[in-house]
Amino acid sequence: MNIEIRKYDDLRDYQEILKIMKTEGEEWKDYFKENYREVLKQSITYIATSNQVICGFSRTINDHGLYLWVIDLLVDKSYRGNGIGRKLMESLTLDYPDLDAYVMSDVDEYYEKLGYKKEGSIYKVGK
Repeated sequence: MNIEIRKYDDLRDYQEILKIMKTEGEEWKDYFKENYREVLKQSITYIATSNQVICGFSRTINDHGLYLWVIDLLVDKSYRGNGIGRKLMESLTLDYPDLDAYVMSDVDEYYEKLGYKKEGSIYKVGK
């Protein structure tokens, strides 16, 4: 499978990303707020394509040059198991080789499979 990784293009990619997220169910419902489109534009967002069809994406925040925080990594269910998530992560580290990248994860086993080291945890403040 030929996978290409490129930077996000709002006009071309936004609706296709929404379609992939909708297949994931309730856990992605917060992403359908109006401001998510702007969030994608302001973040480091990569798109994975296969034969020009969007099959995944990642969204990362640059913490003012201190660290990178991977917030979203999603691959369409029908494309999983083809190394797409790994390629999205590799694109980030290739483009930002001098910054450590951390993942906010709800699927720790996936990142462990990629060989990433777990450091700490995350907690929601408030409700």
